[in-house]
Amino acid sequence: MVRIALFSLLFVQAAFGLTLNKRNTAFFAPSAGGGSQLNNANDGAGEPLNVIISGLSSPAVLTDDGILNFARAIGFSTECLGIHLGDPQSANLGDGNGWVNQTMELREDYGDAGLGTCLESAIGGNHFRVYRQNGPTANSGALFLAVSQEKDESNNHDIVDNGYNVGRDALVQSAVGNTNFGGVSYTTTEQDISGLMAAGADGVNHGIATDGIVKLLTVTIN
Repeated sequence: MVRIALFSLLFVQAAFGLTLNKRNTAFFAPSAGGGSQLNNANDGAGEPLNVIISGLSSPAVLTDDGILNFARAIGFSTECLGIHLGDPQSANLGDGNGWVNQTMELREDYGDAGLGTCLESAIGGNHFRVYRQNGPTANSGALFLAVSQEKDESNNHDIVDNGYNVGRDALVQSAVGNTNFGGVSYTTTEQDISGLMAAGADGVNHGIATDGIVKLLTVTIN
């Protein structure tokens, strides 16, 4: 794994004259455009956007259908019977779009892309929200994911202890390497990004601390 400090990414953008309206970069730091690496969880705090699908991934992966198929390749699918409980959460990715509601929410499917998320709704598991960085001032096309491991229905799907780090790492472990679904094969690589958000629990939903690391995934269709 390669750890890339945020200042290094910003230096590369400046040194090579990269503009913020072209999809020629992995992502743009939300804070550079007045955004945040925490979403708005509707209670005064936010969930960390702790995984980014790079804008340098295969373009088809970055579409709604594309991220759904990739998610199914790594063990996630749409919500049980298409029913969503709870209000959507918004994020400001610093791209000029302001605060925008999640594009979708996907849940661990326990090996069954059709009905497995019904089991996740009952017993808990991993899940993530998707946000797309495509505004007029920072159009990377990257997908920012808020990933967390949650408790079962009887515990109101609260986040487990260390659930943001745990959920992030479980998703990455499932994704890295070679995966496939629906006749599409993927190769995924990972990098650790530091400097996008502070470690700790300040401003984080449920007061659950994170290690401050964001995982950058580059997904290539073979």
